[in-house]
Amino acid sequence: MTRFLLVRHGETKWNREERFRGRADLALNETGLRQAQAVARSLKAWPVSAIYASPLRRTVQTASAIGSELALGVVTLDGLVDIDFGSWQGLSDQEAAKQDGDLLRTWYESPQKVRFPGGESLEDVRQRVLAAIENVAARHSQDTVVLVSHNVVCRVVMCAMLGLDNSSFWHVKQDVCTLNIFELRDGLPTVTLVNDTCHLKSLATK
Repeated sequence: MTRFLLVRHGETKWNREERFRGRADLALNETGLRQAQAVARSLKAWPVSAIYASPLRRTVQTASAIGSELALGVVTLDGLVDIDFGSWQGLSDQEAAKQDGDLLRTWYESPQKVRFPGGESLEDVRQRVLAAIENVAARHSQDTVVLVSHNVVCRVVMCAMLGLDNSSFWHVKQDVCTLNIFELRDGLPTVTLVNDTCHLKSLATK
């Protein structure tokens, strides 16, 4: 049995501005750095054997905070990288609506039907991230492993682990720097925690 601690990265400037982030190599802002430290402290009690992260800067920074707390290195894994939003990368909702209002409505109403112009679909993301998770499980068949990724990736993963298709994408919430836990035993998933942000409560008063 492999236990996965799936973490979404901390906050960036574009999270605050609510832009389509995708493959943009954004750094954590000051809040995001504090969030990364908080989730790192919350994972200190777990017997973690390895940490894998999307290769983008915001995920590597979050994973590195966890690695410092757990005395582990970070391995980047391309399968965990954020969705490719194509020509929509960097756009706000308002800017995307001017470019293609029908596609934006479809994204919020039927996300499973969308392929971003010059980019990916949710099914593309699902196939590559589940293949990556399967490979990690094969390497860590009796271990607890941390994965650090992105909003879209985390939503897609949790839909898959809960037995939901991509049409349920918006029904699985993933806050910034959240923690999810699931286990794979003989390829069969068991979900034990979804969108936990208790480790961030102390930051609200600072």
